[in-house]
Amino acid sequence: MIDLAVYTGLFLAAFTAATLLPVQSELLVVSLLLTDHPPWLVLAVASVGNVLGSVANWFLGRGIERLHTRRWFPVSPAALARAENWYRHYGRWSLLLAWAPIIGDPLTIVAGVLRESFWVFLLLVSVAKIGRYLVLAAATLGFT
Repeated sequence: MIDLAVYTGLFLAAFTAATLLPVQSELLVVSLLLTDHPPWLVLAVASVGNVLGSVANWFLGRGIERLHTRRWFPVSPAALARAENWYRHYGRWSLLLAWAPIIGDPLTIVAGVLRESFWVFLLLVSVAKIGRYLVLAAATLGFT
């Protein structure tokens, strides 16, 4: 039987982990993989949540001109400028680092700011996020 509360929590953790909030989903994914939860379902839910969190960042980036001067805005102008320079230098392929701590989430926002095509964004971020969870599952379950 599938525990809806567990997978809802996993989805929310993975979604939130892809935003600028300081949340990690890896420990939850590993703990679910080490229990009786189907690995394919754990990976699917975590991947969808994490990709959709990055999509939320992309949309935030699209509207950043209206929000970046707000006091509550979570990204400093210096951090945003660094991410923009990185993205301009490495281009859309830098989105393959969307899984990486510290730089990945700001890159997804910058992709929106710089008007990266949504479909290109979605493809590259999906490859990065799903790939990260597949590597984590392989390491956890001993397939490496």
